[in-house]
Amino acid sequence: MLNILVLYGTTEGQTAKIGRFLGDALRAEGVLADVRDARTAAPAPDGYDAVIVAGSVHAGGYQRSVRRWVREHAHVLNEKPTAFVSVCLGVLQREPKVQQELAAILSRFFALTGWRATVTRTVAGALPYSRYNWVKRWAMVRIVRKAGGDTDTSRDYEYTDWADLRGFAKDFLRVVRGRTATAAVGHAAGG
Repeated sequence: MLNILVLYGTTEGQTAKIGRFLGDALRAEGVLADVRDARTAAPAPDGYDAVIVAGSVHAGGYQRSVRRWVREHAHVLNEKPTAFVSVCLGVLQREPKVQQELAAILSRFFALTGWRATVTRTVAGALPYSRYNWVKRWAMVRIVRKAGGDTDTSRDYEYTDWADLRGFAKDFLRVVRGRTATAAVGHAAGG
């Protein structure tokens, strides 16, 4: 049975929710899925058949714990099927400048860590206004207003497309199974 690590970094909790969801989606497909927080329980990837890493964009980068773990294990990650899930509200904006900025953040992350993910996916996160202090709430309202988003701070907003994320988990599993089958055939043939 395939064993997949889902490692996440989270700031307000949405990426943790996404990581748990991915773990559940993989388990529903008959796979062992170990979901871990990069800050507190980040195992080495060696014993896993594949790895999904999820991090959220804040101030132009991903969580330090995610960057550190990926950099430390890039040599192992580059040898197996992997996916990176970038959680970002910017994905909701369709302006070319914003999309270029998101691509640059992702490219910088891969360059700094030395990792080449097999698959990448950018997904929308959430606006948990109720969890922000007044300074962050004020700053987020300014950013979101400029982008044409939801600015009513009396409630939280979740933009993650769960059906799309479930489809992503299934697609990644097909990649993993394909690479695992190819490796098994090569090994059996002595290659």
